[in-house]
Amino acid sequence: MIDENLLRRAPKVLLHDHLDGGLRPATVLELAAEAGHELPAGDERTLARWFDQGQGDVDLPGYLEAFAHTVAVMQTPEAISRVARECAEDLDADGVVYAEVRFAPELSTAGGLSCVEVIEAIAAGFAAGPDTIVLRQLVCALRHEDRWAEAFEAAAETRHLGVVGIDLAGPEAGFPAARHARTIERAREAGLQVTLHAGEADGPDSIADALDQGAQRLGHGLRIIDDIAPDGTPGPVASRVLAAGIPLELCPTSNVHTGAVRDLGEHPIARLDALGFGVTLNTDNRLMSDVTATSEAAAMVATFGVDLDDLERWTSTAVAQAFVDETERAALLERVRRGYAALRP
Repeated sequence: MIDENLLRRAPKVLLHDHLDGGLRPATVLELAAEAGHELPAGDERTLARWFDQGQGDVDLPGYLEAFAHTVAVMQTPEAISRVARECAEDLDADGVVYAEVRFAPELSTAGGLSCVEVIEAIAAGFAAGPDTIVLRQLVCALRHEDRWAEAFEAAAETRHLGVVGIDLAGPEAGFPAARHARTIERAREAGLQVTLHAGEADGPDSIADALDQGAQRLGHGLRIIDDIAPDGTPGPVASRVLAAGIPLELCPTSNVHTGAVRDLGEHPIARLDALGFGVTLNTDNRLMSDVTATSEAAAMVATFGVDLDDLERWTSTAVAQAFVDETERAALLERVRRGYAALRP
């Protein structure tokens, strides 16, 4: 029987987890009090329920509103480092062995910090966390703002701190990745890898745009299902993704909360897996969706009948597509293999 206790012991790899979407409610309360920031609730339980987007109307703007409060309390090096350290602790306690955690440093510059200083504070927090988890940074830029060059230049400058790649986040429709083509190219020339949000709030055209800009992974990417015929025949964009082996950073519970799908049962993860797409399972925003890597795996077991073989395969896909060198990749794959072997009778 696969239960949450068993799944918690399974080694997990996250490629899509937002730092500002995973704060502890108690930490938000304490940091807000220090910063003089007013919150929508004054106690931990009520605040946690307010942040949980599964409690109310489902839409992406409402989902994103919650980030105004987490970002507001992440404006000093001390606060940022605390959030990063607690992220490392929480993921480690949940059985995550490797995670690429993303954040847009421009969001923490309201108090005068530079993007480089924000990245440095995150790195310090990760370094203070448990030594049983490996964490790397993905630097986001907001595609609807104008600071992408600053963010990606900061990413290139801080590769020695564990920055491995870049991302574009924010609204897809009307803000194509192509607007940032030269900046993305410069980041790649600096040795950074590329994963782009695409195919979450917009369809296959957004995915094609991300591919045109050299995306090595698709952040979410579930709307690729719109380019697949009922009989399973892939359309032109889906064919590109399959041919290039571009993996999907799928986040099922979050996709329900943002309105990308109506409920978990309608999520295309199982069908995409069956069609041969590179499926990885991720949390997206642990606070806003009240999820952990363990609970997300349990939801897949309950909803789609996923078994340990499926979860190990998805985890191995995540390792194969992680932004690490081949030596670290081999070590991670072996850790996953041994971890899953220990779960089986």
